[in-house]
Amino acid sequence: MEERFLGRAGELAVLEELAASGKAELFVLYGRRRVGKTELLQQLCKSRRAVYFLAAQVRDRDNLRAFRAALQEGLNDPLVENVEFTDWSAALGYAAERAGDERLIVVLDEFPYLCEANKGLPSLLQRFWDQRGKRSSLMLILCGSQTSFMEKEVLAERSPLFGRRTGQRRLEPLPPSETLSFFPRWSTRDRVLAYGILGGMPAYLNRFDDARSLGENVAREVLRPEGYLFDEVQFLLRTELSSPATYNSILAAVARGAERVGDIALAVGIDSPTANKYLHVLRELRLVERAIPLTDPDPLRSRRGTYRILDRFLAFHFRHLQPHLSLIEAGRGARVYEQFIQPDFDRLYAEARAELVLEHVNRRAAELVGEEIVETGRWAGRAVLALGRTVEGRCVAAAIEPRKGALPAALAREVEELGKVFPAVVTLVYTWTDRPEHPLEVRVVQEDEL
Repeated sequence: MEERFLGRAGELAVLEELAASGKAELFVLYGRRRVGKTELLQQLCKSRRAVYFLAAQVRDRDNLRAFRAALQEGLNDPLVENVEFTDWSAALGYAAERAGDERLIVVLDEFPYLCEANKGLPSLLQRFWDQRGKRSSLMLILCGSQTSFMEKEVLAERSPLFGRRTGQRRLEPLPPSETLSFFPRWSTRDRVLAYGILGGMPAYLNRFDDARSLGENVAREVLRPEGYLFDEVQFLLRTELSSPATYNSILAAVARGAERVGDIALAVGIDSPTANKYLHVLRELRLVERAIPLTDPDPLRSRRGTYRILDRFLAFHFRHLQPHLSLIEAGRGARVYEQFIQPDFDRLYAEARAELVLEHVNRRAAELVGEEIVETGRWAGRAVLALGRTVEGRCVAAAIEPRKGALPAALAREVEELGKVFPAVVTLVYTWTDRPEHPLEVRVVQEDEL
């Protein structure tokens, strides 16, 4: 299946700006596996003088030899074949020498694999950068999928590379609106449902083929042991966590609806302090989030925080796959789809629509409100789906019209309640359209309309 490069225009523009800076650059790019780092870097390297190297979990000497082959291809230099690099300082020094005064991009993808084979590599890179790299025409990019390693061993203050980077980016999943273009042959509802199942991971979205129905794709990629996404969540957890068993149980409890620490601990069979420790790790990995209502007067000391799974496919896995793994392994994926997944489509669709609304409040609603929105969050009202707080402390309340021109019945009551907490409330009402390129229309509702 052909990979499509969609979205990421902003991230690519930043990398292209750095590539054209004319200065030595040491950029760190990291993020979860499947989030699109490699595709982004390959787009950057297209039509540019570049050496792209994907590390493997092999001995250091083997990676050095593979890097030599990447240099030979990227520089179109047959003489490299006769060079034997003793270490990475020598290899990168050779790249800097061959670059001369012309920009050369060198990508070390899956950098943590290189460090597994050579624990002293960060120190070697530090010495190379201080002595040679920062005065060269190199743009050196260190890329990795193990987010905890990249943050603690590359970016943290204790790392030998601390202070050397000229830029960094943690690549996050695509926002919901940017996922809709992956399925041009589907209806708006099916595109939104696909986001509700898969979330914003480009590799997952690329697996779904819009020449087939949504149900066929779920059956093919998720509901059979051979499917690309069948065991994806366990691969992810094993990449980041040494002992994923308790994390699995916690994520399953949250997916089933346990929101508070005490409820999660009770469901898993551990005490609350232990549950807090595990949840802290999951928050650092941005797999779960703790949300405090915007109406809370003292958020720093609030006891009203609730947990939810941030990643849509992670939530889908623990809600719909994990409880039925035996059926799927037995070839009964069709029954799982018909009995447990398809009946839940309305809820998945509603949640995905709410995330589209929240994205709009985050990114674009400030123009309508006439004031910057500094904080946003979900809201579990019957009408209001999301809230924002402006720099002046006003509340932005976002709701979806059941049909155009028909305000939700509960909207006036909920706006009135919010008005008791905030000095003023700006009400935004969203109407759903059948145009995937503009799925939401929005207007400001005046007080007399309510």
